[in-house]
Amino acid sequence: MSPSPQVPVRVMRAGVRALVRPVLGPRLPVGLQRRWLAAVTRPTPLADGVAVGTGRLGRRPAEVLTPASGDPGSAVLYLHGGGFTTGSPATHRALATHLAAASGATVHVLDYRLAPEHPFPAALDDVLAAYRELMDRGATPGRTAVAGDSAGGWLALAAALRLRDGAGPLPAALGLISPWLDLTGSTWPDDRGDAMLRPAWLRRCAREFGDGTDPGAAELSPLDADLSGLPPITMHVGSEEILLEDAVRLAHLARAAGVPVDLRRLDGLWHVAHASAGLVTASTAAVNALGAALGARLAGDSSLTG
Repeated sequence: MSPSPQVPVRVMRAGVRALVRPVLGPRLPVGLQRRWLAAVTRPTPLADGVAVGTGRLGRRPAEVLTPASGDPGSAVLYLHGGGFTTGSPATHRALATHLAAASGATVHVLDYRLAPEHPFPAALDDVLAAYRELMDRGATPGRTAVAGDSAGGWLALAAALRLRDGAGPLPAALGLISPWLDLTGSTWPDDRGDAMLRPAWLRRCAREFGDGTDPGAAELSPLDADLSGLPPITMHVGSEEILLEDAVRLAHLARAAGVPVDLRRLDGLWHVAHASAGLVTASTAAVNALGAALGARLAGDSSLTG
């Protein structure tokens, strides 16, 4: 299969700003946003050599992405982004297939329940149920990672905190892409330069996800939690996105709590630019780097120290 033609970074950035950013606003109906995101992500090419299957985890649908040359003993539970209100395994299929190919692990992309129809804690409950079912099916914590982008990064971190506090065995690693961690927006800079995100949309999503709960409440603020005892974190964030400080803050707090963190700032890239893997060389490289890091963790690579 011949490689897909590559789109220059500047062209893709302009496309995201023109085709995605206007739709992710506080006024358009969430159903329209979901349909539009499904349409604009559909053409993104999938990674070669990865079988796309379907299944269920924790009573929810999931896509199962299996690399032909992978390690059947390694697994990644992947949690898509979309502000807790949009997104699906289909919108993140390209990213997840490239992650499967790079990590060598079978990637399970969970179709968790979305707000506003299903506010907190529905999505987090789905994640924990899916993780427990993976364990019940024979996956081992030491060969399993939990990863997610944007709101999925919040879910991954929140789930790890619940697991650490007794809800189940911890995974071997966390992989976070452009995580949205401060639902109050206290660290967001002025709305400049971000090709995708608008603070007004994030605030609407936080309200709909919390369903009346203060976004700064302890149960919605993993950055205010004790982070000690968490598994190693590999985290990517674009230099041009308003969530940059969320990632930097998490890295500082986690390292202070004794958690190994590898934070990579991707210069010139936007929020979850990884979603353009297969179309943009830099996006593919970013997913490959994350996949390689998670794969090494799952293989027990003792050379990894942070």
